[in-house]
Amino acid sequence: MRVITWVFRLFVFFALFAFALNNQQDAAVRWFFGYEWRAPMVFIVLAAFGLGCAFGVSAMVPAWWKHRRVATRKSVPLASASAQNPLGSTLPVPEHPSRDGL
Repeated sequence: MRVITWVFRLFVFFALFAFALNNQQDAAVRWFFGYEWRAPMVFIVLAAFGLGCAFGVSAMVPAWWKHRRVATRKSVPLASASAQNPLGSTLPVPEHPSRDGL
């Protein structure tokens, strides 16, 4: 399975590398008031991708915080959970706490 994963990663890398090599000609992004940005097309595409990723992550942050707040509010302390167990057995303690609080 690891070999298939690495072959897929290499394929994606070489496909993107070939895309970058084929799009080295200059392109222009025309802004308002006559401003213009000239750069190789691959840099413009990379900048658009990076800005889109940053916008998507920043748009999701409030929802992540809300879900994390709700999850921490609903979590039950382990001592009180074992006291509520009618059979008297202890509950297994997780090795690591959940990363996102969910």
